Amino acid sequence: MSEARRRSTLQPAADLYGNARSGLPLPSTAKKAAPSNMRMSLAGPAARTPYLPPPGVGSSSNSAFRSQNANPLLQSTSKPNYGRTPLTNSSRRGSIWSGSAAIAPPSGSQTFKDPRPLRERSYQSKMKQDIYTWLQATEFDISMQTLANITGKDYRAMFQHLVTIVDPAYPFDARLRLEDEFQPALKALRYPFAAQIDNKWLAAPGSMHSWPALLAALHWLVEMGKARLNYLESEDDPTLQIVDRIPEEFSDPIHHQALAFEYFSEAYVAFFHGADVFEDQDRALEVRYAKKNERVAGDLEEKKALLAKTKKELDELQSSKAPLEKLQKIWTCILDDRAKFDDVLHRLEARKKQLTESVVREKAELAVRLQNLEQLRTEHDKLSEVVKVQNLTPEEVIRMNTDHESLARNLEDLKNKISEAHKTVMSLEVVTTNRAAAAEEALDLYGNLLYGLGLTPPLPPPFGHIDLRLELNTATANPQQLLSGSDIRKVIKPTLNSVAEMKRSERADIESERIKVDNELDQLSLECENVDEEVREIEKKVMNLNEQADDLRDAAQQESMVSNAEAARLERELAHARTAALSSGMGVKSRLQALQFDYREQIAKVSRLKDETIRAIAKNSNEIGLFKEEVSAQLRRLRDFVEEGT
Repeated sequence: MSEARRRSTLQPAADLYGNARSGLPLPSTAKKAAPSNMRMSLAGPAARTPYLPPPGVGSSSNSAFRSQNANPLLQSTSKPNYGRTPLTNSSRRGSIWSGSAAIAPPSGSQTFKDPRPLRERSYQSKMKQDIYTWLQATEFDISMQTLANITGKDYRAMFQHLVTIVDPAYPFDARLRLEDEFQPALKALRYPFAAQIDNKWLAAPGSMHSWPALLAALHWLVEMGKARLNYLESEDDPTLQIVDRIPEEFSDPIHHQALAFEYFSEAYVAFFHGADVFEDQDRALEVRYAKKNERVAGDLEEKKALLAKTKKELDELQSSKAPLEKLQKIWTCILDDRAKFDDVLHRLEARKKQLTESVVREKAELAVRLQNLEQLRTEHDKLSEVVKVQNLTPEEVIRMNTDHESLARNLEDLKNKISEAHKTVMSLEVVTTNRAAAAEEALDLYGNLLYGLGLTPPLPPPFGHIDLRLELNTATANPQQLLSGSDIRKVIKPTLNSVAEMKRSERADIESERIKVDNELDQLSLECENVDEEVREIEKKVMNLNEQADDLRDAAQQESMVSNAEAARLERELAHARTAALSSGMGVKSRLQALQFDYREQIAKVSRLKDETIRAIAKNSNEIGLFKEEVSAQLRRLRDFVEEGT
């Protein structure tokens, strides 16, 4: 089981995102026919030779473990060295710089001319300056004089330094000559004009005929190193496949490839440590993709909730009555409300008219009282003038003063009493106003309750002639006319008690009806459950009958096969007997006849078994058909019963 899980985890064949980045060797047990209980290393058996590169990809100096990533700038810098087979001194390791396996190096028949002006002095000077600047930037000690008078040793040092910058893992061998490593290295790095360079030029690289091509090769390596450095230092390029720079939400296939490569690398390391199940790696990958799909899952849940809500609204709309009927009902209610509102408005208008008339009367009374006050003041002034012109004695003056003082005291007492009476009247007016307002609020609440209970005229029979509405007239001077309407004790209260009793009786009837309907629904539910139990029992019987029919059919087929085999055996024996009879004469005719008789008996037995099998199958089929008809009839009766009950 562990072997199968190891294969299913690390097999590279099922690459969903086209991830051809890793060229790590895989366990050879993945292709064995039978699983083994012994655990084998991913590096393969000890006597296994290294994997060979595809034909036409590179020379013998190329590594056996070549990366298959389409991006050649990441081959030697971004993947670990797990799973590489150690090589001895006799079998040195080549570079992993092979690029895509699908891109073959140009052959000799596909060479084309270098379009660069290599023979121009200005272009050569530019290439020298670029090479010198790059070598200085990469901490390679060289001078322009060395580039002007190049030697084979200096050229080899520069060439190996530049190749190492482009591919740090390229294996140079100090024991080999530059002529043996120059062409393989350029071909491994896909230099397009490698075929135009002759290895003999390396003996004197500074000569006039060889220096332009060799200088162009160095300049191309410089440009490749710059491009690789700029590419690796870029932050937003997704082809770098750096897991930490992958955003939370992504859709680029390169990001999927980066996560897949990270998963395989960690799983490969865990495999080397003896793990057969990669739960931590699976969990980390699941968490990463769950984080990627978190917002999408949330949006999906919201959309599902919205869809469910919309479906619910649609079901409600489809199950509800027609909009026209509903609008007609609403229109009828609006007309009733309008009539009631007109009635309330009429009562409020009448009340407003009464209040206006009361205000007019109060203003007229105030004007009359002001006029009386002016008349009294005028009369007081006249009396004062009369007193002044009169010639009175001192006794009369004293008496008049005494009378004046007593009258003044009486007047003051009367003023105090009038003030107290006025205060009492004001307090009583406030109390009256508050009580009138409370009475109006109570009557408004009473009217609203009548409107809410539907007890506005006309009332349902037998109260059609009764008007339960009341009106308060606070402007009237007669206390008997303050409340207009039917008598509260004799008419309104008994009527309301009668209506309440009717409503209670109707509610009791409705509650009894509801209990009855609930009881019927419970009985129907119980009957439906019983019918379901019967249906399940019948289905079990049907399944048993089908199994019995299958068993009979299988037994009949087996017996038929046995009979056919017996008949074939008898035919062979009959043929053998005929042959023996021909060879031995007529002495075996009796045996032949016996064999023929046995053969006819077997044929009859086979025919009889076939007939019995056919009759049994027909009988079982008939019983199954009758059973299905009975079940269908029971279901139809159940459906009709449920429809009649609803």
